[in-house]
Amino acid sequence: MHIPATDYRLRSTQRARSVLCLLSSVSCLLLAACAITEPSSRPQMPMPEQWSEPLPVARAESGVESSVAAEWWQGFASAELNRLLEIAFRDNPDLLISAERVRQAEIALRLTSAARLPNVNANLGTSKSRSTPDGGTTTRREASSLGVSMSYELDLWGRIAATVAAGEASLQATRFDHATARLSLAASVTSVYFESLAAGERLRIAEENLAAAERILAIVEARHRHGVATSLDVSQQSTTVLAQRAALIPLAVQARQLRSALALLLGQMPQDMNLAGEPWADLRIPLLIPEMPASLLTRRPDIAAAEASLAASDANVAAARAALLPGVSLSASGSLGSEVLLDLAHPTRSLSVALSLAQNLFDGGRLRLQTESARSQRAVQIIHYAQVVRAALKEVEDALGNVEKTARQETAQQAVLAQASRSLRLAELRYREGAGDLLSVLESQRTVFSARDQLVTLRLSRLQAAIELARAMGGGWIK
Repeated sequence: MHIPATDYRLRSTQRARSVLCLLSSVSCLLLAACAITEPSSRPQMPMPEQWSEPLPVARAESGVESSVAAEWWQGFASAELNRLLEIAFRDNPDLLISAERVRQAEIALRLTSAARLPNVNANLGTSKSRSTPDGGTTTRREASSLGVSMSYELDLWGRIAATVAAGEASLQATRFDHATARLSLAASVTSVYFESLAAGERLRIAEENLAAAERILAIVEARHRHGVATSLDVSQQSTTVLAQRAALIPLAVQARQLRSALALLLGQMPQDMNLAGEPWADLRIPLLIPEMPASLLTRRPDIAAAEASLAASDANVAAARAALLPGVSLSASGSLGSEVLLDLAHPTRSLSVALSLAQNLFDGGRLRLQTESARSQRAVQIIHYAQVVRAALKEVEDALGNVEKTARQETAQQAVLAQASRSLRLAELRYREGAGDLLSVLESQRTVFSARDQLVTLRLSRLQAAIELARAMGGGWIK
């Protein structure tokens, strides 16, 4: 039976509309389904209400800081340190690598997010062919075509959304890791710079001790020339002078090696390291008082990184579970074709729309094993998060104890040095006047030399305790 062209086109249009309506209805039903989600597995850890160690007390040299500022190193009042940290934040290789990892995580997230969008392809082609059968007539064919196709996976169970959420959490963890690396770098540069200054101060003190020993040797030699002192006295004091000269060598080497270590932290050649330095006595020790222990959860970037990694693990478990369920995809394509070379003036049109449902029937347990693996990784992250929190609490407690201990030790050592210096002056005076013996002078020398060197070491310990407390408190970082 002959069907008019108008009726045929009308029926084709109606069928296409029916198919589209069916696909839209099915899509709405699928999208209305509940996606698989995983509840947050962050452990609820009971935090202590206060610190066990006593909080630092204000001293005359301390600043007015009561909490850690973002640029906490400025509390030491060192312009040279500020300059070195600017260089380190710009050129340190490890920090640059950490920044690139953040960039890589951003790119990975964009790649994952692209799965939410449809995939559209277009093709354009033309061909010309000729065939001549044996003994037959040559046949020529020409054709041109233009086509567009689109495919889209319906995120029925939330697999794609969970994968994107995992990527977002991983990006946050990478950013927090970068903040942790920056904080560690600041602490390392500050510590090594202070060690370098301390080595220079110890070298200066050793040189002064050598000068004092040589001055006393001159007195002993003068007394020996006048027959008052013995050759043994001269030999004993000469031994002290030689020992002081030998002590200069390792201190000088240590100072050079610390400058080289500082150059590596700054991303510079050790041979080109220029260190202006500054007076050791000008360094200030800031007063840092930590907040309550619970504040560490938002003030430590490493804890934030562990929490973000845990959130990524939750999302990975949800994505792995969703992969076990059927996948639904929607595809559509349209094309224009003509039997004329490079001409689509009177084409043949075609349009197709398809909805497909796919379910894996057998894969040897691969998908289920991936789910179990994701759950195991989440269990590891839960343990790791609790471990990081406990370690942070311990680091603050240890730093508080070291701050108070080193402060008391330095005060005691200052009293020791003052008393030893007084004893040395008296011993020298008595020996010069002939009322004392050289043994008392030698013993007083050793006590003063050791006390001065020990005082620098304790001062360095106080500075490093303040650095460690600032780092343990998160260095002013807030989530």
